[in-house]
Amino acid sequence: MTTLLIAPERRRKQPRPGLAMGLHQRDDAGGSSDKGKAAHATGRVPPWTEQLTLRGLVVSVAVGTMYSVIVMKLNLTTGLNPTLNVSAALISFVMLRGWTQALARLGRVVRPLTRQENTVVQTCAVACYSIGAAGGFGSYLLGLNKKTYEMAGVDMEGNVGTKEPGVGWMMGFLFAVAFVGILALVPLRKILVIDYKLTYPSGTATAVLINGFHASKGDDVAKMQVNGFTKYFAISFFWSFFQWFYSGGDHCGFSQFPTLGLRAWKHSFFFDFNLTYVGAGMICPHLVNISLLLGSILSWGVMWPLIADLKGNWYPAELPESSMRSLQGYKAFICIALILGDGIYNFTKIILKTVMSMLDKSKQKNAKNGEDTLSLVEQHRNEVFIRDSLPNWLAFLGYFALSVVAVITIPRMFPELKWYYAVVAYLLAPALGFSNAYGSGLTDINMAFNYGKVALLILAAAAGKEHGVVAGMVGCGMVKCMTSISADLMQDFKTGHLTLTSPRSMLIAQIIGTAIGCVISPLTFYVFYNAFDIGNQDSPWKAPYALIYRNIAILGVEGFSALPMHCLQLCCGFFAFALVANLMRDFLPQKYGKWVPLPMAMGFPFLVGASFAIDMCAGSLIVYIWHKIDRSKAAHMVPAVASGFICGDGLWIFPASLLALAKITPPMCMAFASTH
Repeated sequence: MTTLLIAPERRRKQPRPGLAMGLHQRDDAGGSSDKGKAAHATGRVPPWTEQLTLRGLVVSVAVGTMYSVIVMKLNLTTGLNPTLNVSAALISFVMLRGWTQALARLGRVVRPLTRQENTVVQTCAVACYSIGAAGGFGSYLLGLNKKTYEMAGVDMEGNVGTKEPGVGWMMGFLFAVAFVGILALVPLRKILVIDYKLTYPSGTATAVLINGFHASKGDDVAKMQVNGFTKYFAISFFWSFFQWFYSGGDHCGFSQFPTLGLRAWKHSFFFDFNLTYVGAGMICPHLVNISLLLGSILSWGVMWPLIADLKGNWYPAELPESSMRSLQGYKAFICIALILGDGIYNFTKIILKTVMSMLDKSKQKNAKNGEDTLSLVEQHRNEVFIRDSLPNWLAFLGYFALSVVAVITIPRMFPELKWYYAVVAYLLAPALGFSNAYGSGLTDINMAFNYGKVALLILAAAAGKEHGVVAGMVGCGMVKCMTSISADLMQDFKTGHLTLTSPRSMLIAQIIGTAIGCVISPLTFYVFYNAFDIGNQDSPWKAPYALIYRNIAILGVEGFSALPMHCLQLCCGFFAFALVANLMRDFLPQKYGKWVPLPMAMGFPFLVGASFAIDMCAGSLIVYIWHKIDRSKAAHMVPAVASGFICGDGLWIFPASLLALAKITPPMCMAFASTH
């Protein structure tokens, strides 16, 4: 859940766009990155203590909470986690600007809003909602519950061990693992950002947006974006509110509208009027959305109907479709094969790319022998970035202390995970975090979920049948959380480097945001978990990755004996397809390779259905048409409109959850039936 806004410059050739790349990958960005970076070359840089403000903390909590709700909804519906950093920067600016203007109109003297304060607020907010994305609420933690255990098959060999979700132990787990990822790479930030000059495209895109807001000529554009966001936020919120009145029952409401006919609706092909995914589609690259649609057609349009017709031949006819020994097993394991094939390929590629790039950087450094000349602007950035640093000894001491706490507490929460597994995880964490942060800086792909899956398979196999599932998923969570937070922190440091923001203030903001996220995310999950039927594969709240992660753990414990008949052959075929597709993307000429679909994106609809892919493609279509009509305006307004769609619909989820908890149901059911 697994993880959006627009790029600062025309996209150069990159190895592979991924779902985690989000907005910055479009080539419809508004403006030059050089202009954005240089916009702040002059002017006083406030000390780090002035970059941390009370209003900034309030706005950070508000934005972080709102996006935590949005991320949680995405986790528990489709598992899709687009990059929202740039969107968060936009919303932070909107709220800070509104705050200062409101107080100014009341005659109060207010401190001017600076790019540094904007950056710190964005960092804190992103740290807050990133816990919702990396915390496993839709994957490895939810996969421990009884419902997922039953869906995986009570009689399935190796499917042993459950732990029901609870706010207390979830908060404790997150506090134990999240802060280690922050401190692991703090001593290496200069190497990654200044010495190696890694681009970190998401961080750069965020910096360009923030610098543009605070440039001398950026006020008109900012005002237009604020008005656009406000307008479409209101439209999205009230549209979701309006839809609620017609959703009083199963398969009711606009979210079940058979826009392509009843037969297509039965196979999940319909537009469900979900503006969150329309907004996400406006942010994601066109290729991601097309890949989602191709995966939907291949799975729900072709494969699942054909395999369902083989009931009684390939699997017992008396088994329900939800059994892992019947159709559901094919859906889950073929999806896993695509994800693992894509993940292993990119994991290997980025490790090799990281090693080769580091060797190349070392050779270049020796060859130049320190003769590089930097511009005054670059020297100023580097000076600010190095000046307010956290002492390395403090980072090492903090990492050691937090690791000891985690090694003691996590095995007490999960006796299946032996203490020495936790020790190994924390010994490897800095190396894994550095590798992931370096790869993210090169390609903008956060590979934390793949590091987690590798740990999941290894620990599940090592712990054995009795403890493998729980130990594997908890160990997966430790590795994924640490490596993901390390990469996110470096993206934020890149933003701070380009906006002349003190790394000390950013690190404090990151710690505050992470602490808030460790509280907000479990509480948000608890509301969703009690308000909706989470994990029901016939509802919108499928939480597909909970089942996927549990089945990967079972696969690690049992091997291929866990697969239904002929499923192994199909899995091998799709695993090979994922490898071949990635090879074609990387080695064909760009004019051909750029059209090869993304296997990871194709795998998303295999379990969750086609409707959200249609929503995403609708978002792509809006962007495409808008750029044809007015490219200049679209470059500025697409991020604002997409953010409005996402935030308006996301905010409605909270009152909808409270209504569900209060047992207040919608008054009407709008449904459709055939007359034949």
